[in-house]
Amino acid sequence: MATYKRESHIRSLIKGISWRIVATADTILVVLLVTCLNDNCSLDNAIKIGAIEFLIKYFVYYLHERAWQKVLFNRAVSQIQTLQKTISWRIIATAMTFIISGSVLNSFNEIALYIALTELFTKFVLYYLHERLWLRLPLGKIRQFFFGKKQ
Repeated sequence: MATYKRESHIRSLIKGISWRIVATADTILVVLLVTCLNDNCSLDNAIKIGAIEFLIKYFVYYLHERAWQKVLFNRAVSQIQTLQKTISWRIIATAMTFIISGSVLNSFNEIALYIALTELFTKFVLYYLHERLWLRLPLGKIRQFFFGKKQ
């Protein structure tokens, strides 16, 4: 089990970017799938929703990440704790997806709800795996890679 050490702000920022790349690609695909199944296919709307989510959720993800820094600091992180972190993020992110989708599609109807609910399941798995992978990446390696410094 990995011990959760204090992450630097730069690591949290880079982790946020890596997550938002995965999550945005998933969002665009989910929006296309749901809207196309409802005979309202629009790549423009899918990209617009993905872009808005990337920007807004990147900031919120960073805040979530820093809050969990305080919760997990200096503790061995079990799969249950990763699951708890995943659930807390999914509650926040799924609500945001519904609001963003409804705003872009100009309707808080079943399509916005289907997008949010579909994403709930796809991103639950993706986020959990992303967290477990980042636990394996030793602290300081990011900083060494980008800045040539030891932590």
